[in-house]
Amino acid sequence: MSNTFIIAEAGVNHNGDINLAKKLIDVAFDAGVDAVKFQTWKTELLVTEDARMANYQIENTQREETQFQMLKRLELSYSDFILLKEYCDEKNIIFMSTPDEEQSATFLNNLQSIFKIGSGELTNIPFLRHIACFGKPVILSTGMGYLSEVENAILTLSEAGIPLSDITVLHATTDYPTSPSDVNLRAMTTIENAFPGVTIGYSDHTLGIEIPIAAVALGAKVIEKHFTLDKTMQGPDHKASLEPSELANMVSAIRNIDRALGDGWKIPTKAEKLNRNIVRKSIIARINIPIGTLISADMLEIKRPGNGISAARWDEVVGSIAKKNYREGELI
Repeated sequence: MSNTFIIAEAGVNHNGDINLAKKLIDVAFDAGVDAVKFQTWKTELLVTEDARMANYQIENTQREETQFQMLKRLELSYSDFILLKEYCDEKNIIFMSTPDEEQSATFLNNLQSIFKIGSGELTNIPFLRHIACFGKPVILSTGMGYLSEVENAILTLSEAGIPLSDITVLHATTDYPTSPSDVNLRAMTTIENAFPGVTIGYSDHTLGIEIPIAAVALGAKVIEKHFTLDKTMQGPDHKASLEPSELANMVSAIRNIDRALGDGWKIPTKAEKLNRNIVRKSIIARINIPIGTLISADMLEIKRPGNGISAARWDEVVGSIAKKNYREGELI
């Protein structure tokens, strides 16, 4: 049994402020997650100056601006990320950041041992090859993707030298927040069956914590979830994020699910073994049975406790010869 790897997705919820980013790291550490993840980009390398924002970004930011302007406001410098990596090391929590273009990926290669590839890059073949050249484990989100696109991305990474055992594929729905009716958790199982050898997980954008918990019960080995200091803060992702207490509750629930999943062997637990003789039943003499009697079914009954001959051996006892005198109510 192994624990689910939980990534607390800070993303851009620092609003471009490194001090807020450090507070998010504190929250992630206190919640007990395995890693805290940001996003790293240079706006000029990521988006054209006139690219429009997504509808959810417009709704959540309540600003009329281009995607370029929004991302420039939220951008942290490379030196900021070096400081955040150092702060994570001090807190003993894994630092991660998703690169959104190749220059930032090269920069992050010196800061992290795992690469997370966002859903927007699922079909970006040159970018996938660039990530693969670092030779590190990859977590691949598949939002907006068809299964054929997932297959092509996995094939690209594999042909570039990343073994399947180092690839984790996250099912995801790219909508903030995601309606439960659009989650389709069973697609995670479809991915697992289609690509033997990869690890499966789930990146969640729904409100609340129920669905990532359900994903763990269905077999997700990695969970990614956005979090924030305050859902009412202005920004594109705050609304679909967990507040600190919710993040802690999600982690606690997932750890309980980890323990509850067990190893799959159907055997009595130590606690159950103590209860077997109390709860199970034995074969009892319904009447006095003299030694040498051919025992028939009407001479017997089944009652607790279970420390006599088990009721499972009923057919062995019926038709046998009594080897001693049994009193009415005595264990056979």
